[in-house]
Amino acid sequence: MRTVRDPRLLAKPPVCRLGCLALLRDQAGHVLLVDPDFLDGLILPGGAATTNEPPHLAASRHLQAQTGIVRRMTHLLAVDFSPADRYLERLNLVFDAGVITGPAAQRLAVPPQHHSNLLGARFADPAHLGTLMSPAQNARVQQALANLGRSLPLLTHGQRSA
Repeated sequence: MRTVRDPRLLAKPPVCRLGCLALLRDQAGHVLLVDPDFLDGLILPGGAATTNEPPHLAASRHLQAQTGIVRRMTHLLAVDFSPADRYLERLNLVFDAGVITGPAAQRLAVPPQHHSNLLGARFADPAHLGTLMSPAQNARVQQALANLGRSLPLLTHGQRSA
């Protein structure tokens, strides 16, 4: 197969940010949330991918930077398109970060606010997420939770990502 390099395809690529989020649960089924100082309500840990950064690696990088927790993510639970309003349009990918057990669940290490823009992090019962998150954030998490066990494998150039 021949690779076509048409300069018109790269002349003005579309602008769409890619949000890479991690759904991490504790043994009781509670969901890890972070509290950003720039939003009202809690959100899943994560953030934007950099140019050419694989999304599962971006989700892992943000999870570690925001909480100190290192996880490998290989499966996608939900895809959520957010149209432009206050921010540019965004495609949000929610990855399964699995279940954290034992002492590791107690070792959340949120960096100081001036480095992370986070006020804190905590595990929350999925039944109470509607009071902690915006409706759109809650709907995203609830759908990801509903998809546990039915996730899609992540592919990079047609190959399973490691």
